[in-house]
Amino acid sequence: MTRPLSWVLDEQGLYYDAGTPSGLEQLLQSARFEPALLARARRLRERIVELGLTKYNVGQGEWRRPAGVNTVVLAVGQVEGDAAMRFGAGAVTSNLGLLRAVRQAVPHAYLVYKPHPDVLAGLRAVGSGEADCVYWCDEVVADVPMGALLESVDEVHVMTSLAGFEALLRGRQVVTHGRPFYAGWGLTQDRAPIARRSRQLNLDQLVAASLILYPTYVSRASGRFSTPECVLRELEAWRQTAPDASLWRYLFRWLYRCQRGLERWQSGDKQVKKTANLE
Repeated sequence: MTRPLSWVLDEQGLYYDAGTPSGLEQLLQSARFEPALLARARRLRERIVELGLTKYNVGQGEWRRPAGVNTVVLAVGQVEGDAAMRFGAGAVTSNLGLLRAVRQAVPHAYLVYKPHPDVLAGLRAVGSGEADCVYWCDEVVADVPMGALLESVDEVHVMTSLAGFEALLRGRQVVTHGRPFYAGWGLTQDRAPIARRSRQLNLDQLVAASLILYPTYVSRASGRFSTPECVLRELEAWRQTAPDASLWRYLFRWLYRCQRGLERWQSGDKQVKKTANLE
């Protein structure tokens, strides 16, 4: 809902489409990572974590790890109709399916489920059977920033969510049930491996390719090409001065529901006319 500061122009394929190699995948598979580049990637990674920045910088609540629990596992929900799911999911294709798979894999862990922010806000459709997710986890966490939540768990399970990449930045163990761009390089446990990804990478190599070499950055202030470090500073300043995003999300939710209501009304009106014509 805001203009992005990082852009991807890829002549080979889209990074979230696991069915075909992308420019990012080829970088990860064959790029030469010089020591200076890796040092830059490490500083960038550490600064992102220090600032607590994530893809969705929403949520005001706090969450505390339950006392006396040995292992806390986070399962991250997604918008099931997104392109990342259509082109990157494995055998698990729904949020409910993810929770079932996680519960089977770690039956004795304390399982936390975080629905997608746009689903919670009513901006995107609820997943198939998602109302039953409460029966497959120990707790549903809604209004908690992803960065803070990742700091309090031991393991993160995703389908294709970028939260898995953010968890890697924070040193968490990540299990992928789909085929996101960061899977297949030896940094994650993959339930749907990709044979063509054969290189073993370290975290700074992954960061160097995906956050430095691959995207094009455009400054929010000047509109000119920029660097990830400069954009990171702009994001930090933007977060400090931006108005409360909850008002905008409420407005978008209201508009979305109005649109869906109008679509249902028009659909019902057409059905009435069709029935009348038949009679």
